[in-house]
Amino acid sequence: MVQSVQYSIDLIKEEARLLVRKGAVNRQQPIYTLCQYIPPREWPYVEGELERNDFLLRDRIIDLLGREDWEED
Repeated sequence: MVQSVQYSIDLIKEEARLLVRKGAVNRQQPIYTLCQYIPPREWPYVEGELERNDFLLRDRIIDLLGREDWEED
């Protein structure tokens, strides 16, 4: 039996942060853009966790990331 990954809101936020850092996604894109980077069978779990934490799929990724710390150049 295949065990599915548990997606906590913190794990989703960290994954989004890494994708933004890599330049794979833009902070202004909708959260549903992340579905391209999550296996399709796992997406319902991610979507459920987002909904439980009052995020809509049309919200922007920056809303999910919240406050970001910037390092000095």
